[in-house]
Amino acid sequence: MIGKNFREAGEYDMNRSDLEFYGEYVSALEMAETIMLNELSRIMASLTGTERKCPAEHVLSRIKSAESMKEKLERQRYEPNVENAMAVMTDAVGVRVVTHFIGDVYAVKKGITRSDKWSVETVKDYIAFPKKNGYRSLHMIVKIPIGMENCDFIRAEIQLRTIAMDCWASLEHTMKYKKDVKNAELIVSELLRCAEEMASTDLSMQTMREMINSEDGEE
Repeated sequence: MIGKNFREAGEYDMNRSDLEFYGEYVSALEMAETIMLNELSRIMASLTGTERKCPAEHVLSRIKSAESMKEKLERQRYEPNVENAMAVMTDAVGVRVVTHFIGDVYAVKKGITRSDKWSVETVKDYIAFPKKNGYRSLHMIVKIPIGMENCDFIRAEIQLRTIAMDCWASLEHTMKYKKDVKNAELIVSELLRCAEEMASTDLSMQTMREMINSEDGEE
């Protein structure tokens, strides 16, 4: 079932400091998250045929913690307050869609682009154009109408990537934020090598999938 991959509406895990930081915007952020999850569930259902499984291995969502938001604002030389968080940042709400194949990434992207629940403001394709460290993912910033008295819209981020890309990104994130790592240069070099090998494997798996589906008469 598609729904099991999505957090149920109302199951928010904001702590006291998050609630205090976001204040009057909490309801708007929660509404935006719910809209995103419900619409992505609909998109997944539209891509799931009679014999075809849901394209998403899993979908995760979060409202950025107050601590993380403040740190990001300070890194970008903004005052760490909620006004800047809502006006400048685009990832107070974030959803990550992890798919089985590269083709699924672009199928979901197409569904997101066609949706009338939001407008797509930016797309950064780090799959077609990877970062220098090997990072691959497709990022979309969407503008979601909210229509509340204190908040007309929320900008949110959607990340699309394959299972292999997600595994790599998780390890790279741990490496990036862990202090005093031994053999750091070697690990960074190995991560880049692995990123290239995993990208090659992703492409091979997509090619084999298309060959299998063509034999079955599927598109």
